[in-house]
Amino acid sequence: MRTAALVAAGSLLLTTPAPASPSTSASEARGTAVAAARAASEGIDFGPCTEEQELPPTVECGTLSVPLDYARPDGERIRLTVSRSRATGKDPATGRAVPRQGSLVNNPGGPGVSGMYFPMLGVVPGWKRLAAAYDLVGYAPRGVGRSAPLSCTDPATFHQGPAPAPTHPTAAVKRERAARAAAYARGCAERAGDALQHYTSPNNARDLDVLRAALGETRLTFLGSSYGTYVGALYATLFPSHVRRMVFDSAVNPAPDRIWYRNGLARSAAFEDRWADFRAWAARHHAVYGLGDTARKVGDSYDVVRERLAREPAGGKVGPAQLHASMLKAAYYDDHWPQRAHALSAYLKGDPAPLVEQAEEQPETAAEAENTRAVYLAVQCNDAPWPTDFAVWDRDNTRLARRAPFGTWDNVWTNLPCASWPAPRQRPLDVRAGAGELPPTLILAAERDAATPYDGALELHRRLAGAALVTERDAGSHGLAGGANACVNAHLTAYLLEGRVPGRRASCAPHPAPAPRA
Repeated sequence: MRTAALVAAGSLLLTTPAPASPSTSASEARGTAVAAARAASEGIDFGPCTEEQELPPTVECGTLSVPLDYARPDGERIRLTVSRSRATGKDPATGRAVPRQGSLVNNPGGPGVSGMYFPMLGVVPGWKRLAAAYDLVGYAPRGVGRSAPLSCTDPATFHQGPAPAPTHPTAAVKRERAARAAAYARGCAERAGDALQHYTSPNNARDLDVLRAALGETRLTFLGSSYGTYVGALYATLFPSHVRRMVFDSAVNPAPDRIWYRNGLARSAAFEDRWADFRAWAARHHAVYGLGDTARKVGDSYDVVRERLAREPAGGKVGPAQLHASMLKAAYYDDHWPQRAHALSAYLKGDPAPLVEQAEEQPETAAEAENTRAVYLAVQCNDAPWPTDFAVWDRDNTRLARRAPFGTWDNVWTNLPCASWPAPRQRPLDVRAGAGELPPTLILAAERDAATPYDGALELHRRLAGAALVTERDAGSHGLAGGANACVNAHLTAYLLEGRVPGRRASCAPHPAPAPRA
């Protein structure tokens, strides 16, 4: 596979990380047990959600107290926000009573993404059978939203308007971006202080066990998507006897030497393949969009848009960086393809409005966007050693960008604060479970997923004995649970409602490609 070859080439260039502190210890294990016992006794006092949480009356909210530092469970605590919709108890097709199976807890990914909206899925047709049997429980992980929120800079300065996004940046651009990344890392330390080091993936897994106990569950039923699969994998390793059922949807590669720098290289390579998928789709629908009748011509049209925006931002708001951020979403979800193709087409015909609507940065979202970035960096930078010499980043990504230019440097700028991160680095936990250590678990993966490349699902499947892997062939949308593929959803429902898995491996035909819209 081309993606695998690119990653293999890049991985040879990563310097050996310096020794790091272990990510788990006996004291943290004891602290988690203390916190979980306390949570089981206290529970969660659910009630109406506040108006600012923007949740419907069918969802109730509460808070959960967890230790900031699990090695000191009686020290400082932080509060996580939790949401829940109760099981309806009725089969949506027949109206017959359905036994309650407990709580289904969701982590939607990130790091830095809130799961507070998860209970709202209970009214969606594809989720109603699950909502009949389970309380749907979402939460905002530590640092996110109102859960001891992290911030590294003034949100008012986070969106800085139209910006360039060179595919092959100059030395001057690299120096400027490295300085900006170092300043952001310093801001994280200045604003969070000593607490910064406690925003980690292992602590997210420990928080999950405290939440399990507070919900009154002896064992956890969990659906993790994207980064949430890594939290779930850590949970399964740290607390195997506490697992009831666990779904890993679009799995992160959990191999310790891939957390997180090498996973970043893999993403950059995979995004190039997914960008090619979009261009090929647009070329097939040249009659609708007029972007070119080959993938290469579609790419040329995109370059024309990018170059024009560099000279004159659309609406004074959208430059090449905003365009690229918008197009990255099309690499995550193919249902965005018609809108993105239409925006490019309209712009080239003299109408910038659709592009501005899709790509402009909204001031009212700046605080949430900055919080998401702060948590994303805090967790990933804390979790593992990163190269501290920019020359390593430059060497690896310059070579990668020759073959995968679409997302490589944007990915570098996103992660580069980790090069000068001020908090201690951990050594990633070796995720694995031997035969009989876990009940059957379920992994869902799309072969052409760019955000979590398919080799991550294969690696997780290899590490968790008894896991079943369901693959959507020749497809690349990120996040499959409850999505457009009926075959995948059938496996998900059979597993969560009945505990059935399809042996070690199963595959599903791809969901239909999106239809073009004029």
